Amino acid sequence: MRKIENPVLRAGALLLFAYRRAWLTMRYGRRLQLGPGTVFTGRLVLGRGVRVSIGANCRIGKRVLITGRGQVTVGNDTLLNGCWIGCEQKVDIGSFCLISDCDIADTAFHNLSPRLRHEPLVPRTVAPVHIGDNVWIGARSIVLKGVTIGDDSVVGAGTVVREDVPPRVVVAGNPAAIVKQFRDDE
Repeated sequence: MRKIENPVLRAGALLLFAYRRAWLTMRYGRRLQLGPGTVFTGRLVLGRGVRVSIGANCRIGKRVLITGRGQVTVGNDTLLNGCWIGCEQKVDIGSFCLISDCDIADTAFHNLSPRLRHEPLVPRTVAPVHIGDNVWIGARSIVLKGVTIGDDSVVGAGTVVREDVPPRVVVAGNPAAIVKQFRDDE
């Protein structure tokens, strides 16, 4: 984020961010925990039942929508920018991540079998999602249930991730395929 040089403008911005944090904490109560220094340049909207913990110095840009009945945990210094997170069980996002306009879901939302499609979810329709530290997820990407994305990886724009992604790689396409591996000096 850009540093504001003018002390009056900087004080005004800090006051605005403190007001937004206080208002969200009051609105969502114990379902939302915000770390110190979290900055809101966009909106954070929580669906009923979901619990969210956001680490220190995170940035919320555009409209971030989090729905479901599970627990979402976001590490420190992470940017959530216009994403949607559907969480019935658990979604973990690491520190120093860049999460663009994408969809992340730990559930299929419906049973696959036609006979059970309108029934309550069976256990295999839900699996936790884990996103490591320093991961960048590009715009219009989809991260599906049960996926682990390794540290320092990049998910290209428009990618559909349905299997685990190893650390220090770039994946792209539908389904996601490794297109680059980072060297140690990168």
